[in-house]
Amino acid sequence: MMNNAKTIIKTENPATSPTTVTPEICYAVGLMSGTSVDGIDAAVIEIRPIATADHVLDVRLLAFENKPFVPAVREQIFRLFDPAKATIDKVGAMHTWLGELYAEAAQSVLALSGLQAEQVMVIGSHGQTIYHAPEDNFVASYNLRCSVQIGDGAIIANRTGIACVSDFRVADMALGGQGAPLVPFTEYVLFREETTCLLLQNIGGIGNMTVLPAGTSLEEVFAFDTGPGNMIIDGLVALLYPPLMMDVGGKIAAQGTIVAELLEWLQADDYYTMALPKSTGRERFGEQYVAAIVQKMNEQGWQKEDVITTVTYFTAWTIVHSYHYYVAAEQTLARLIVSGGGSYNSTLMGFLQKLFVPLGIDVCTQEEIGGNSDAKEAVAFALLAFYTMERLPNTISRVTGATAPAIMGKISYPTGRTKPS
Repeated sequence: MMNNAKTIIKTENPATSPTTVTPEICYAVGLMSGTSVDGIDAAVIEIRPIATADHVLDVRLLAFENKPFVPAVREQIFRLFDPAKATIDKVGAMHTWLGELYAEAAQSVLALSGLQAEQVMVIGSHGQTIYHAPEDNFVASYNLRCSVQIGDGAIIANRTGIACVSDFRVADMALGGQGAPLVPFTEYVLFREETTCLLLQNIGGIGNMTVLPAGTSLEEVFAFDTGPGNMIIDGLVALLYPPLMMDVGGKIAAQGTIVAELLEWLQADDYYTMALPKSTGRERFGEQYVAAIVQKMNEQGWQKEDVITTVTYFTAWTIVHSYHYYVAAEQTLARLIVSGGGSYNSTLMGFLQKLFVPLGIDVCTQEEIGGNSDAKEAVAFALLAFYTMERLPNTISRVTGATAPAIMGKISYPTGRTKPS
């Protein structure tokens, strides 16, 4: 095992009677590839029940690594974001290919942890989202809302010899939920505090916010997608600064100034005043949205570095606006904790400091509280899969809008093995 393994936090089982939780130490692997399509994040965690009256779980990160996608995979995934190009043969082939790549990532991170497959209870694989449409879509009497994540769990299970939980979102959607966001459940499990209200902001391709009131119960947690995180920034950098794919460290954004007209146009989208629950994705803020910004830039003669500065500030604005619009009336916050790729963008973090510190809210990163921004979502899906295997609910219905908490995920078992030895 890694020498730098550390406790993330101790937590009660929030879902049901704690006496149903597996009493022995167990291990789980989490796999995540997000809307930025950078690669596969893989984490190994140890889950150790503690014999107390509160039936506490001690969750420890044992190993983490990122496996970047090779350009050919990344390019083909991006093609699948366009429904006109996502033909069934291409979707099916990538579903299989990603299953193989996820399996390799799981095996690699297990080697780092020092564990053998026989010791591991489960792999939780989020899969790659290629389409997320949670809005009502009635055909006859049926509401055909949907969310599509690919990466075959059966392949992962049979290549690794470990049961795999995949396709998490659809169970929540079957109960009327949006299928997102899902990480708030594990943020409640891992981070809630008795005396401090926390605002947890992940900035991946899409930004999402979780509000954990001090001493909160599961029913009091609320969360939602704040809007684009790195998605617009990355898309513009790829078009305006090839061959760059992102603004590393926010260096480009640090060189420009904010274009007021562009900022006002970005802020006018009705997503920012939609009622909760709400979630979003590339269907709203993807290639067509980025193309519209470039068209405006060309028409108005804006400098490209000013455009990057503006959309970087805009990402920060979506977060502070979300706080004012959805949170401030209910909660007084003590700390904003930022994770995801956006936490490494110094210019973006500077904008967040500028916007939040005057409100009396401290801004910090996962690393500053002893966590790991890169590993956070992979850890989340390892823990979600643990709850699935324990047949415990692993959603927050207030967050997703479902009629009841769901036990999410479809379980694929490897041939000849149904549980760890």
